[in-house]
Amino acid sequence: MTDRAQGAAQPPATEIDTTVPHSARIWNYLLGGKDHYSVDRAAGDRICKTFPGMVDITRHSRAFIGRVVRHLAAEAGIRQFLDIGTGLPTVDNTHEIAQRVAPECRIVYVDNDPLVLAHAQALLTSTPEGVTSYLHADVRDPARILAAASETLDLDQPVGLMLMGILGLVSDYDEARAVTRELLDALPPGSYLGYNDGSTTDPAYVEAIRRFNANSGAVPYTPRTPEQMAGFFEGLELLDPGVVSCPHWRPEALPFGEPPQVAVHGGVGRKG
Repeated sequence: MTDRAQGAAQPPATEIDTTVPHSARIWNYLLGGKDHYSVDRAAGDRICKTFPGMVDITRHSRAFIGRVVRHLAAEAGIRQFLDIGTGLPTVDNTHEIAQRVAPECRIVYVDNDPLVLAHAQALLTSTPEGVTSYLHADVRDPARILAAASETLDLDQPVGLMLMGILGLVSDYDEARAVTRELLDALPPGSYLGYNDGSTTDPAYVEAIRRFNANSGAVPYTPRTPEQMAGFFEGLELLDPGVVSCPHWRPEALPFGEPPQVAVHGGVGRKG
């Protein structure tokens, strides 16, 4: 049995641990949300002290997700989404954006944070024509995710697979690629992968994450090079402009010049 299989056999915790920071809660804090604890706020403040641009990364990452979902629903005709690494509910969640374009969209959210589980009811709103469901599971257990998702989604029809900010929590690159490949292999042609993660393009960001990993006691996060990120799209048709800093992925018109370069990269690929 592989290490991944052994880890996957352990179900994710359902009790909230307020003694250790959690990435979803820190992210919520940096985005200005209210679903976090003092340990998360302290961790977020330490990151920002080392790297003040962290708040910009969270905001641009969130905006990137919105543009990806709108593109998949409005231009690519995707009506099913599997969003793994959901995070805590905020403004314009995947189902809200997708169902605004096409009310019949069906969405399955997946996360392993007990606080997200506690807030799942907020995610389960849906248009009458569509469906939204939530699965408490770990990204490293793709077989379980796919089996449960198939109760809501028709996996014989194209799916928008969303892996936003989650693969950095799988520290081994080969394992992260294997997880991605197993998920994609179960989806039919015409499906899409939307992906982003923190990148190694800013030394100050890399140092802030190094300190977080060394001192927080939380699950470590691994920024990757843009070239490594491109590896997650192997075998897919990578949509223009490729794997880029998230503000540069099909940016909306800005009245004040070019979007910034920040240390979060992503892209979208289509399975042929």
